[in-house]
Amino acid sequence: MHPYDAVRFDPAAPLALVTVKSRQPGVVIVDVPMLLDTGADVSLLPRSHVAVLVPPNARHYELEAFDGTKSTAPAITAELLFLGKSFCGEFLLIEGWHGVLGRNILNNLSLVLDGPSRRWTEQR
Repeated sequence: MHPYDAVRFDPAAPLALVTVKSRQPGVVIVDVPMLLDTGADVSLLPRSHVAVLVPPNARHYELEAFDGTKSTAPAITAELLFLGKSFCGEFLLIEGWHGVLGRNILNNLSLVLDGPSRRWTEQR
């Protein structure tokens, strides 16, 4: 069981630590904090942790937040490791200390978000 983060989120929120592997041999970034967000369409990585993986000619995409705010974000190709599973693809980078695990990854897992106990677990 993994505890919700009640220190940096109010109300407490489910947070996971993932590993990100670059296509560059030997570049691995561990313990990247990611918010489990079932309302997010896609997963977004925190630039603060993975900026070293952004190529100089990175493609940029426009993002629109739930409040209509628009921004642009660079994309990286990487492998995300979470709960013993590998998710390869293109990920956009966002500002802030944590990223977001969205439905593009969460829909491949069986998780229990236990809000009253402030814990989340993988259901096997």
